[in-house]
Amino acid sequence: MFTGIVTAIGRIELITPIDSSCIKGGLRLSISAGILDLSDVRLGDSIAVQGACLTVIGKKAAHFNVDVSRETLNCTAGLTQPGDVNLEKALRVDQRLSGHMVSGHIDGMGQVSLFDPAGESYVLCIVAPSSLAKYFAHKGSVTLNGVSLTINTVKDLGDGCELSLNLIPYTIQMTTLRHLRVGDTLNIEVDIISRYIERMLSAYQDSYKSLNLSNSKV
Repeated sequence: MFTGIVTAIGRIELITPIDSSCIKGGLRLSISAGILDLSDVRLGDSIAVQGACLTVIGKKAAHFNVDVSRETLNCTAGLTQPGDVNLEKALRVDQRLSGHMVSGHIDGMGQVSLFDPAGESYVLCIVAPSSLAKYFAHKGSVTLNGVSLTINTVKDLGDGCELSLNLIPYTIQMTTLRHLRVGDTLNIEVDIISRYIERMLSAYQDSYKSLNLSNSKV
């Protein structure tokens, strides 16, 4: 688990194709960790890279390596080219939860529709696909490229929805979101609580339908 509080900006420096029996079509990434402390990171530990939970398979000085499957590459953005990435180590049970509970499992991708300064902050708007629209709410949480953010507004569209968010100067300074441009693609992870609520409501609705069907036959 993660919190969505980015602790360092790293950089993908080397990308090597993988063609093994278990990761056919995947990529091996060599990532410079920047100021991220790797002293307590062991092989097999998880690090969120642009919001995607990846397993450390190699470590040397201030660099670490991860393997990314083709399935993950198909569902995420920002992992196929050299460049800056947001990094966060997995949460320890004794750590403060400053953001919100983040699993590192990307639910989909959105597109930047607006990124403009507003005083000292920035207004960010993204268009999310219809499959994710039901999970967003006013003042709810969302993770974009690994960054925990609060939703200001949700505007329903014919083919999805548009989220409006405010980025404070600290977020701009400490994450790769400062590089955004209109048209860029972002990794989206919805609030895990909303997924559980959907599951519970779905089970309730199925039970309700079954009950009504049984009563109608009486």
